[in-house]
Amino acid sequence: MDTLVAVLVDGIIYASWLFIIAAGLTIVYGVMRILNMAHGSLYALGAYAAASLAGAWLRAGYAPMGSYAVLVLAALLVGVVVGPLVERGLLRFCYGRDEVVLVLVTYALFLILEDLIKLVWGVESYFVSEPYGLLGNVEFGPLSYPVYSAVMVVAAVVVGLALRWGIYGTRQGKLLVAVIHDREVSAALGINVNRIFLVTFALGTTLAALGGALTAPTVSVVPGMGVEVIVLAFAVVVIGGLGSMPGAAIGSLIVGLVRSSAVHWMPQVELFSIYLVMALVLAFRPRGLFVAVEARKI
Repeated sequence: MDTLVAVLVDGIIYASWLFIIAAGLTIVYGVMRILNMAHGSLYALGAYAAASLAGAWLRAGYAPMGSYAVLVLAALLVGVVVGPLVERGLLRFCYGRDEVVLVLVTYALFLILEDLIKLVWGVESYFVSEPYGLLGNVEFGPLSYPVYSAVMVVAAVVVGLALRWGIYGTRQGKLLVAVIHDREVSAALGINVNRIFLVTFALGTTLAALGGALTAPTVSVVPGMGVEVIVLAFAVVVIGGLGSMPGAAIGSLIVGLVRSSAVHWMPQVELFSIYLVMALVLAFRPRGLFVAVEARKI
């Protein structure tokens, strides 16, 4: 029973972290039809920015509790600065091209950002563990978990609810849905599609950076940390369905629980188990579990 509880709790914590990252990848593809290979590097930029700013905050002797706000601020800075810069400076010249071309462009961007990270921060590891242990631990029977893990779960829930409200409960969200369904007709009706794309990519970048910023206190921030993340995020969106936000949530939960089960019961097949689930889903649902219905153009 203790192992089962550990599997469930670990799976939910891991799924929460994955959902924050996969949500950004999903919304960019859903609106812009770009499979953003650079998403992992944007995650890494968020982690490095958070480690640098939070470390500077703590070294200056400011209130340690303020470091949590600094983590979020770091993610917002990456989203506001890097997102529009990439979208206006690179991606807007590629709209209308084949999706494979966009994959290659974002993969090139991934390589550039990886080298840029090394150029700015070097190859040494960065640590900012204070926010992770600051809140203490909580007991689940014989199990002990840091309260920071609950912060990750709450953050994922807040992100999910905020995205749902923003998409379905606001005027801008309804314009976004219109662009998703038909960008040509939306443009003909007067919707500023370019602005929608700019805001969407900035939001996706912010979510990727937020995942990295919240992860920074739990790991050592090192070059290449975005590579594994992009693979896991792609597994989530493929299982859930490209462009589907409910699919990203369910896909994250499936991957989180499967990985947690493998870690506790068969650690030697941890990574294989995720790909096995993805293969099984694609065998019966080639477009994922919750892919949105698309109208065919004749």
